[in-house]
Amino acid sequence: MKSFLLTPGPTPVPEEVLLAIAKPVIHHRTKEFGQLLEHVTEQLKNVFQTKNDILTFTSSGTGSMEACVVNTLSPGDKAVVLDTGNFGTRWTKLIKTYGLEPVIVKYPWGQAARPEDLKRTLEAEPNTKAVFCQLTETSTGVVNDVRALAKIAHEANAILVVDAISGLAGQRFYQDEWDIDIVCASSQKGLMLPPGLAFVSVNERGWQCVEQSTLPKFYWDFKTYRKSLREKKETPYTPAVTLLAGAQVALNMLITEGMEHVFSRVELLARATRAGIEAAGLELFAECPCDVVTAVKVPSNLDGADLLKRMQDKYGVKIAGGQAEYKGKIFRIAHMGYIDRFDIIVALSGLEMVLFEMGYNIKLGSGVAAAQEVFLGKNTGV
Repeated sequence: MKSFLLTPGPTPVPEEVLLAIAKPVIHHRTKEFGQLLEHVTEQLKNVFQTKNDILTFTSSGTGSMEACVVNTLSPGDKAVVLDTGNFGTRWTKLIKTYGLEPVIVKYPWGQAARPEDLKRTLEAEPNTKAVFCQLTETSTGVVNDVRALAKIAHEANAILVVDAISGLAGQRFYQDEWDIDIVCASSQKGLMLPPGLAFVSVNERGWQCVEQSTLPKFYWDFKTYRKSLREKKETPYTPAVTLLAGAQVALNMLITEGMEHVFSRVELLARATRAGIEAAGLELFAECPCDVVTAVKVPSNLDGADLLKRMQDKYGVKIAGGQAEYKGKIFRIAHMGYIDRFDIIVALSGLEMVLFEMGYNIKLGSGVAAAQEVFLGKNTGV
């Protein structure tokens, strides 16, 4: 059976990238690798929309989040977490791991962070060092207005640290223009790579904070990575060489397409997916939906776990379920990276057939037709 991967990470990897990864491994202390790392770093600047150095780690996205915590905070520092879902909660867990107690602004799942809430929180918590949030919250499908959040943080002399792990190269994002201080990301989502690489971009305001940080760190030390990059064109520790070879190809694909076109393409896929979901009689979960993943409420009379299993086992379509307390209550369809229009059509078609088989009252083809209308430009209001 042919399979279709529409989870919000890992995402499909283009054949050209897989072939690059399959080439013989080069040594990471050579001029050849230095040229590769230098090229990938310059490509990443284009994707992050920044002039900052990009630090490359061999790790999951969570590793880059932990790196952001230990490089910005010191014992006794105040930190604010805008918790809009499972990965907002992860910021809290990471900060608490290092003995700090963050101020948590928690939202019901499906809601985005409100800038006015951050303003009130920072007024009540003077001397806050850093604010942590997500660009797109993968667990709920919401997008946060990080541009507005950064402005408010800076007015209070705090930095903004943004998890763009699921949002980079999909959701519109301009680090320098929006004055975002620190951004972390990883390889297995919009960048069209397998898991295993993580990236961090730090601006001058962010580096000032890094210089003051005294939390313990070794592998995650930003200063060590920047020194190695600038002086040797290397990473300080053994990198995932083959993944970087694939990154060079994947990033070239994105840059050749043009980031503005990438943003518009992913936005179109999101609108088509949402149109298809609503036409099928289902309800979106996020109040402010992002462009990289659509979260959908499972009808109350259906078994969410069974729905996912049927889609994968019978039709080869892999989508994601809910997390934490929303496990079995929502499902999520990704539309980032190498996912295209016909992947969305396949996902909606498989979903309709499974819903029909489970006894849900649905007109077959309704969701697919609505998505097709968006792709054909006949439905522009979704």
